[in-house]
Amino acid sequence: MAENGAKATVTLMIDGVEVTVPRGTRVIEAAEHVGVVVPRYCYHPGIPTRPAQCRMCLVEVEGRPKLEPSCTLQAADDMVVNTASDTARTARQSVIEFLLVNHPLDCPICDAAGQCMLQDYAYVTNQLESRVDEPKRIMGRDRISDDILYFADRCVICTRCVRFMRDVAEDDSLIVAQRGDKAYIDTFPGRELDNPFQGNIVDVCPVGALVHEDFVFKARAWDMDAAASVCPGCPTGCNVTIDTKENQIVRVKPRHNAAVNSWWMCDYGRKHLVMTNRGVRAELPLIRDGDRLRPVDWATALDWVAEKIEALGQCGGSAVVSPDASNENLFYVRQILERLGVESAEFRVPQGETAELPTVPTLKLRADRAANAAGAGIFGGRRVDRLPNGSGAGALVVLDDALEGAPEDFGEAADFFLYIGTRLPGAARNADAVLPIATFAEMDGTYTNFEGRVQRFHQALTPPGLARPGWMVLSRVLARLGDGAAVNDLRSAFARMATDAPAFAGLTWDGLGLKGAPAAGLAAAPAEVDA
Repeated sequence: MAENGAKATVTLMIDGVEVTVPRGTRVIEAAEHVGVVVPRYCYHPGIPTRPAQCRMCLVEVEGRPKLEPSCTLQAADDMVVNTASDTARTARQSVIEFLLVNHPLDCPICDAAGQCMLQDYAYVTNQLESRVDEPKRIMGRDRISDDILYFADRCVICTRCVRFMRDVAEDDSLIVAQRGDKAYIDTFPGRELDNPFQGNIVDVCPVGALVHEDFVFKARAWDMDAAASVCPGCPTGCNVTIDTKENQIVRVKPRHNAAVNSWWMCDYGRKHLVMTNRGVRAELPLIRDGDRLRPVDWATALDWVAEKIEALGQCGGSAVVSPDASNENLFYVRQILERLGVESAEFRVPQGETAELPTVPTLKLRADRAANAAGAGIFGGRRVDRLPNGSGAGALVVLDDALEGAPEDFGEAADFFLYIGTRLPGAARNADAVLPIATFAEMDGTYTNFEGRVQRFHQALTPPGLARPGWMVLSRVLARLGDGAAVNDLRSAFARMATDAPAFAGLTWDGLGLKGAPAAGLAAAPAEVDA
């Protein structure tokens, strides 16, 4: 019972199935509990306002004289709802026909083809021909921001974009201009659309009216492969879906996770992800041969590195790791460092401006521009402002740091300089061995976000050349040193990490699921910055 004595739940009948939902639940949401998806355009679960703008979600309620919009109708006890009655179907067909009066027949060139709700419903209702003989209205397209195009002809005036900006981003820069069949979306007079979360209006558009300019004509739904991932732009760890075509990232969209980013993501993370795999990559294992690095196969490189580590023993030294490395890569590097007697690794975190989405407290573009500073701290990392000079003796191990600002002689004084990375910066050419590894988008793994939530990301791309996941490569080095078995799959790598690292005790790869889980007792705050 609720505090005021009212029942906390209500029970109703939807399409002949009884369902009990929390009081205050809308009928359109209650229907999903019984597997019924009521057609909709204006309704979106992440946008608080329910305007009943599109009239697509009309349902029949027994005892009531007229159809009612299920997106605003609250479920009530003993309510009997029919979502697919003849009356409701006829009403939807009329709405579809009305929308298609002026909608252009440009599905073959529209970027939303295959993922368009108007296209889907028109096909389901068999509204493939129009009874209107008059010419369609022509409105053309407009640029409403630096990177978003608006095709007014395709717009169904659902107002999702306007309401996202107003009610979620608390930025009233978008409006519906004009009325009736002349209505279109525009910026408020004297205002510009310039918000760090504005890309979400493209994600919520149910048709092809709003499109990212860099995605126009690049791919169709059936061309792309999708992978569940995590944004590496900052320690928030927004859940995302990466869409790829021909082994290139062509689009990034937020993936719902109520505990992290709700339905949204920032534009910085979106652009950062698309650029992740661009640039020259390290593709072949290299070992020192006199004054040059010589390409070799993996077996030769791993044998050579293992022999060097075995010969050095507990020599001590230093290490630099990337705060963008996965938990598994950091764990296996930690095992290598312990073999060499290196007590701690240092890492730098780039900084940037912050941005908040006012209505989603957990979603924030944070000043730290790294995905896994928390994980780096867990595995013995020490946060610093400046790159070490790399002039000491002993071993020097670098995990995927770009070595920006490193001196020309970086690492030359080390007894053994091992560089493990996705690219080959200039200073890495002083290394005794270079092991090419996959980026996060090319492998499975986990990140630990600022709150200590461990989240999975999945392989979206194929690594170039002979590059392989870091945990796979380093487990083979350790296996040659008699420390555990070589692992070929992430489950095995994660299982060993969860066994040996107290911060991850009790967690399993399968148990994390697609939403992640907090690490028990984990103090996730990154280490203090050393001067």
